[in-house]
Formats: sequence, structure tokens, C-alpha cells
Amino acid sequence: MDKRKYARRTSQSGTSSASVAAATSAGRSEAKLRLRFLKIFKKAEKKYGAVEKRLAAEEWAEGWQTLVATIMSAQSRDETTLPIAEKLFEEYKTLKELASANYKDVLEIFKSLNYNRTKAKHVIAAAKYILENPSRTSSAGRSGAKLRSRFSGIVPEEIEKLTEIPGVGRKTANIVRVEVHKQHAIPVDTHVHRISNVLGLVKTKTPEQTERELMKIVPKKLWDKVNRIFVLWGKDVTGRDRKKLLNRITEI
Repeated sequence: MDKRKYARRTSQSGTSSASVAAATSAGRSEAKLRLRFLKIFKKAEKKYGAVEKRLAAEEWAEGWQTLVATIMSAQSRDETTLPIAEKLFEEYKTLKELASANYKDVLEIFKSLNYNRTKAKHVIAAAKYILENPSRTSSAGRSGAKLRSRFSGIVPEEIEKLTEIPGVGRKTANIVRVEVHKQHAIPVDTHVHRISNVLGLVKTKTPEQTERELMKIVPKKLWDKVNRIFVLWGKDVTGRDRKKLLNRITEI
């Protein structure tokens, strides 16, 4: 065999073997992290699973209310957000009413909410977008395409469509998917991001990276439980003290 061909084949074989070895190592690492997560989550769920504390996105009658309340809750305490959201929905009982709301009137309701100016603009814009955002029907040809209401007042379930709505990022979109549409998703907020990194379950810099990594190690049947348990845990134990976090879930 030509020496060059032999060297090339040997090199390709070595690269292939290295790839297989890397994939095997990654698989083993994920398996270990999955076991670690399950061990930790079992204790955390036992500690916080029965807690009746209501979070901002929970227990709303309408899907649009869940979405709006979640937009409002960003960088704000649930205890602060909930009564303000209730007041907002007493004043604007339908999505159409909120879409027609005066900015200054909504801002007055939001006066004790963090980032109230931005949030007032976002909730009105979100309501308008869900009601009025036009798209073209797929059945019409290019020349005669007709405009229709894309969402028709219904909060969409696809994350790509949800994140088109003003004020909606991945966390809010995933919360809506879990709370409204009962889908499997892992909403990652500051608590989930912090705890996951402090405990070494992930090594990430952004919530979106944390979401992707958790999806690799968390069994899908538990995805929709992670946010609530970790948020309650994160509220109970602040900071980045790993020992303090773990000690709290053993105090049962």
C-alpha cells in the first residue's frame, strides 16, 4: 500500500476513534450528572413540593393573564407582582381591553413595580400583538395573499411564536408552555441558573445555556417541575454557598 494512503487512512481511523471516545466520555459524564440531579432534586422536591406559596405565573384563569403576569414578574418579587397583576386584570378584564389601554393608566397601576415603564409598554404591546399581528394565509397565492390575525387572541404554544411577542423571552415563553399548554419545558430564571451552576449540574454563563444543558440531564417527565422547586429553594436560600443550599434540603 502506498505510504501516503496508509498514513491518511491511519489518521482518519485515529480521528474516528477519538470521536467515539469523546462521545462515550460525554455520555458517561451526562449519566453521572443525571444521577446527581435526581439525588438532589428528590430531596428538594420533598422539602418544597408541598409548599403552597403562589408564584406570579400560577393560577390564572386565562392564558393571556399568565403571559402578562410573567412579563410583569421579571426582576420583581412574586409577592409584589401578584397584587399588581390582580389589580390590572380587574381594570382590564379582557385581552382586547388591555390592548386598548392607555399607557399612563397602566403605568399608574405599575408604579411600585420594577422597570414599570418598560413593562407597561410591553403588556399593552403584547396584548395588541396577540390580537392584531397579521400574517399571510398559506392557502393564498403570492399575488393575492390575504392578511389574517395570526394568533386571533389565543396565546400560542410554540416557543418560536411566543418569543415574537413583545416582552417575551425564552423564560416567559417556557413558563407559558408549562402553565398554559401543559407542555414539557424548563423555564430558567435567575434561581434555576444560579442553583444549577452552584451545585455543579451545569457550567454555563447564560440562562439559555443552562436550559440546554439541563435538558440533557433532567428526565423529561420532570422538566415542568424544575422551575417551581428551584425558585422556592432559591427564594429560601440566597447567595452562592453550595453547602448552605444542600444543608437546607436535608433539614426535613
